Amino acid sequence: MVNFVFLLAWTALAQSPGERTAGKKILVVASMEGSDGIFNRQTQLPSLTAPRWQESRRLMTEDVNAAVDGLLAGGADEVIVLDAYDTGQALSTLDIHPKAILLSGRPMTPTLEMNSTYAGVVFAGLPAMAGAEDAVLAGSYDFQSIHGIWVNGKPTGAIGARAALAGHFGVPVLMMYGDEAASKELRALSKESECAVVKWGIGRGGKSLAHTAAIELIRSKARAAMDRAPRMKPYRISGPVEVKVQFTTAARVTLFRPREGVAQTDPRTWVFRGSDILDAWLKFGDF
Repeated sequence: MVNFVFLLAWTALAQSPGERTAGKKILVVASMEGSDGIFNRQTQLPSLTAPRWQESRRLMTEDVNAAVDGLLAGGADEVIVLDAYDTGQALSTLDIHPKAILLSGRPMTPTLEMNSTYAGVVFAGLPAMAGAEDAVLAGSYDFQSIHGIWVNGKPTGAIGARAALAGHFGVPVLMMYGDEAASKELRALSKESECAVVKWGIGRGGKSLAHTAAIELIRSKARAAMDRAPRMKPYRISGPVEVKVQFTTAARVTLFRPREGVAQTDPRTWVFRGSDILDAWLKFGDF
C-alpha cells in the first residue's frame, strides 16, 4: 500500500505543468501594445531595436506580474504566461513572477497551447482590432499587412479570435487589461469579463494611468476575476465558420492558393471556410 501511494505521488510530480489538470489553471496571453505608458510604435515597440525597448519590456513585465499576483491571490493553482508579442522575446524568466511559468519563443503551436485543462484565460495587453475608434496601437495581428478580418461577417481582431479559440475548448475569458477600446471589444463578446482600463487613445497618442496605479488596478481586477470565474461563460462561435481577411495590398496575398475551403474574392481579399472556428482560422494562419 505504501509503495502504491509513493508511485501515485511520483507520477504526479513527474508530470509537466501542461499535463496537470489543476482545477484553477489560468493562461495569460500577453502582448505589449496594451501596457500602460506605451503609445509610440517606432520608439517603443520594435523588438530589441527600439530606443525605449527596455522601458517597454519593464512596463509589460510588471503589468503581467501584477495580473499573476491577482490571479494567485484569487485562488489560481497555476498560471502559465504566454509571451505573445512579436517574436516572443519580450518576457524573461529573470523578471517574470516567480510563481508563474513562462511559455515563450517562436514558432509557437498554432493554437497557442490552449486546451480544455484551463479554467480561464486572461488577455494581458492585447490591442484593439484595426480601425477601432480611439484605440491605442490598434491592429488585427499584423498592422502593416492586414486591413481587416471578419468572422461570419463580424469584425474581429486578436481579442475576438482568441476569445473564440478559448471558447472552442470551453474556456472563458476572465479579464483583460489594456486601453478602453480593447476593453469595449472584449465586453461586447463577454459581458462578465473584468476589464482594467489603463490608458485611453487620443488622436495618435493618448493618456495613461501612472505605472504604479496601473499595476494596482490590474492586480485588483485579476483577483476579482477569479472570484467571478465560476459564473463566467466561454465565448463560442457555432459552426460552420467563414473567416474573411482583407490585406492592405495585393502583394501580401501570395502565400495562399485556392483549395477546399479557401478562395480569393478580390485582389486583396481571401475567405477561409471550415466546420468550426479552428478549422476555418487555421487555413488562414495561427491564432
